[in-house]
Amino acid sequence: MTIRTATLIGSGAILLWSLLALFTAASGAVPPFQLAAMTFLVGGLLGCASWVVRPSGLSALRQPVSVWALGIVGLFGYHALYFAALRLAPPAEAGLISYLWPLLIVLFSALLPGEGGLRAAHLAGALLGLAGVVTLFLGRGSLSFEAAALPGYAAALACAFLWSGYSVLSRRVGAVPTDAVAGFCLATAALSLICHLAVEQTVWPQGAVQWAAVAALGLGPVGAAFYLWDIGVKRGDIRLLGVGSYAAPVLSTLILVAAGYAPATWSLALACGLIVAGALVATRAAGAREPVAEGER
Repeated sequence: MTIRTATLIGSGAILLWSLLALFTAASGAVPPFQLAAMTFLVGGLLGCASWVVRPSGLSALRQPVSVWALGIVGLFGYHALYFAALRLAPPAEAGLISYLWPLLIVLFSALLPGEGGLRAAHLAGALLGLAGVVTLFLGRGSLSFEAAALPGYAAALACAFLWSGYSVLSRRVGAVPTDAVAGFCLATAALSLICHLAVEQTVWPQGAVQWAAVAALGLGPVGAAFYLWDIGVKRGDIRLLGVGSYAAPVLSTLILVAAGYAPATWSLALACGLIVAGALVATRAAGAREPVAEGER
């Protein structure tokens, strides 16, 4: 598999994550941890489905404790901290802080062996993307960081470091098959269920549309996306994927606008322009790197 192909596959995760807000809005009033338990169960079973005709995939679950820790902390830890951030801080501010993870991926990936250090074009592209996301959030209303919400801001910042760390460290364990992600999803579903039973009241989806939205979440943004991302960060251009990840909130807003859940605004148009510019700058840096076969890396 070439770097370009793996990067395109990883980009599929970004496209699926852009559907997260729409499907979540359509899923009704299901509490966060309950929704995580339901969708990660679907996502885990999605990965296990191929083992019926490909039993060898089951062997991917035999991994060292460190690999399991990385996967579970990455998937469950991120979502648990994100839910905590939304409870303890204003959603706009918490979301903006947590979305520092694409920039952190660009920075942390410079420490990976064989990546050639940090390239100015990647950093510039990431900063343009961050500016686009800031513009998008400002367009939704003024941002006000309050001292009382410091625990929530800290949780959001931990989210950013956790997901970027998971993504970059996944490259260090590139020999671990993507089938292992199914195990991480199932473990995350189990831990989310425990948290749900401890702190939430069960609320089931109402009607076919809400159940379909939950299923779609499990199959796409909380399912297939993690398998695609695993391939991308392990075999593709991880810095280009980091820059490209800033497109997710903008695409998500565009989809919400198209579906009638949100209005079109000037900030959305400006955010699109900044993120496209950032992607173009980063793509120039990626173009200087020749795609090679996985076995030649």
